[in-house]
Amino acid sequence: MTSSNTRNEPNTPNAPHPPAPAATSPTLSATEITTPRLRLRKAHDADRAGFIELQTDPQVRLHLGGPRPRDAVEQYFDTMGVTHVTDKPGTFVIADRTTDDLAGVLLIHRRPTDVPGHVTEEGGELELTYVLRRAAWGAGLAFEAATAALRAAASELPDQPVLIVTQTANTRSLDLAARLGFRRVATFEAYEAEQTLAVAELHSFLA
Repeated sequence: MTSSNTRNEPNTPNAPHPPAPAATSPTLSATEITTPRLRLRKAHDADRAGFIELQTDPQVRLHLGGPRPRDAVEQYFDTMGVTHVTDKPGTFVIADRTTDDLAGVLLIHRRPTDVPGHVTEEGGELELTYVLRRAAWGAGLAFEAATAALRAAASELPDQPVLIVTQTANTRSLDLAARLGFRRVATFEAYEAEQTLAVAELHSFLA
């Protein structure tokens, strides 16, 4: 998980900071990306149970502030619906290409300038975030989804830094970040835990 289990999931009751892309800082415009095993797509109503599981599973949420109360999560989706979760460009459901079942969520967004963890003076760098249901762990799906999304971004956006920020205790996510080619550059305190900042250049993901 992160980012795999990093810290922020899409616009569900979980995101610790609001979206902040600007017109001058474009993000990924693709609405669907396919891989041999996966389809990165927009959300639909059948994803509700998967989203609720991502929010309430203690192991999935171990480095994301802990599980959320199921009643509150269900009420949120009753009020807001499911499809809005992927309204923001660069937000995808990670779905099994055969069954279309939700395996997780992936985001390529701009990291808000008002939170710590940047490598440029102006901030607003691209940031990769992903989280998988526990049943999808250990099969290389996060690596496959992240690689495909980063390649898509590299094919349409200028070369620039891409960040991953995750709790230092989240060694699974840091190992995956290293496999993707991210290098650790800093640590800092946020959300009552030490965070590790890792960076890669977008052009490095071109196929």
